[in-house]
Amino acid sequence: MSIYKKIAVGVICLFLLVIFANIGLNYWIKKQLPIIIHEKNKTVYDINYEKIEVSLFSRNIYAETLLVNPKNQPKDSKNGLFSKIESITIKHFNIWDLAFRDVIQAESIIINKPRVILYKKGEKLLNNSKSIRNEIVEPFRKIIAVSNIYLNDGTVDVVSLDSQKPILSIKKVLLKLEGILITDATLKEKIPLQFQKYTLVCDSLFYRQSAFYHINIGKISTEKNFLKINNFSNLPQFNRRDFINRLDKEKDIYTLKFDSAQIAKMNWGFKNARFFFKANSVVINHFDANIYRGKMPKDDLSKKYLYNHLLRNIKFPLQIDTLQVLKSKLVYEEEIDFSKGPGVLTFDKFNLQATNLRSGFGLKQTNDVKIKVKTIFMKTSPLDVDWSFNVLDKSDGFHIQGVISNFDVRAMEQFSKPYMNATFTGAFHKYRFNFYGNDNVSKGNASLDYDDLKVKLYKKKHPEKEAKLKSAIANLLVKNDSKDKAKTADVEVERIQEKSFYNFLWRSIAESLKKILI
Repeated sequence: MSIYKKIAVGVICLFLLVIFANIGLNYWIKKQLPIIIHEKNKTVYDINYEKIEVSLFSRNIYAETLLVNPKNQPKDSKNGLFSKIESITIKHFNIWDLAFRDVIQAESIIINKPRVILYKKGEKLLNNSKSIRNEIVEPFRKIIAVSNIYLNDGTVDVVSLDSQKPILSIKKVLLKLEGILITDATLKEKIPLQFQKYTLVCDSLFYRQSAFYHINIGKISTEKNFLKINNFSNLPQFNRRDFINRLDKEKDIYTLKFDSAQIAKMNWGFKNARFFFKANSVVINHFDANIYRGKMPKDDLSKKYLYNHLLRNIKFPLQIDTLQVLKSKLVYEEEIDFSKGPGVLTFDKFNLQATNLRSGFGLKQTNDVKIKVKTIFMKTSPLDVDWSFNVLDKSDGFHIQGVISNFDVRAMEQFSKPYMNATFTGAFHKYRFNFYGNDNVSKGNASLDYDDLKVKLYKKKHPEKEAKLKSAIANLLVKNDSKDKAKTADVEVERIQEKSFYNFLWRSIAESLKKILI
């Protein structure tokens, strides 16, 4: 036999060997795959499917109607994670890993329409920060390892077994994770996997973060350095009366909403097991905030720290170069009891810009936090405020100054009538204040140019009727105008440690007005 015939026969034999090996391997893998999923599944979950197809030519696996549920599940109750998935495509799997290592190693997995529900004990979203790693990432790593995950049109629900109420609900989730790395080292980290790129979009989110509040979000979209949130609300779980009846101590009730918020040039993660967050800018549009304080519960006598202290003692690196709150509204209400109704202070067309917001973690020096506010007070009067402080100043020093113009004091009736049992008439043409303070004392000065100030006091037991004698005496004591020039006063006020910064500011302003007007 010539050399050429020998070569030809050898090539044909090799070709036939490859074909038979491929057929045998295909048969082996199709038999092996169910064994890996069922018999060699070392996780706490059973995985079942309606249909599965394997293509060695394209190295793809396609499965339809997958069901995932905990093993050893009691028949009369649910506890743990349950999922139904319309279809999964595993692309470019490694044949040898599947055949001989019992692991599906692949380039990517595409998950379509997963419906996931987790029943759990307690009311917290995570009872243990390691639960995602131990119960989800690590178990499935033993079955499948991929570089990319693409999830389409998913829903996730977390339900408390104790209250039978939802803790978390996310709808229409789109998730892309690319460049995934899971190792024994990453499993020890706070985030148990590393990834190079991510994209997350969801159309709605509900989260009950405590027994008192829940969060609703219309839409979230985020990538590695950008986040946008639409139609956010943080709402009380109860009406005011029920909320207050559940309080042991006096506490504000917050109702917060905004149309949208964007975070740009965002960088976050964990470094040496320590969380960090940095952002070039945070912009919040049409923020509607209502803060209500009912004075019915007993006072909370714990120390209220100033903002220097609060930022300085955050236990991780936080940095926001610029924070803007645009075209917003702030309402503060305070109520002594439910019979009179609350006193109301309003700040419309509220715009705020803060720069160099930082935590004190790891810093030895830093620039001042600077805050500028422009707003309309009580729907009538422009109010401008400049406020600055340094996070690392352990005396909690601050400087705040501002000016309010063309204020018709009748607008204060919403607050003064129910809260002070008094109303006023007259005009403040311009009031300026300039205070320096710290955790112990506030000092500074104020000036006021005003005309025709008059006071009307009301009877305590019949607040609809004027106390005429008291009104007459008050008007004798009050200087009713500044005689065409601003009157000034120096003030010094000691801080009440169990009261907030805003109480400190308000008392400083009130002291200046008392000195000017009486």
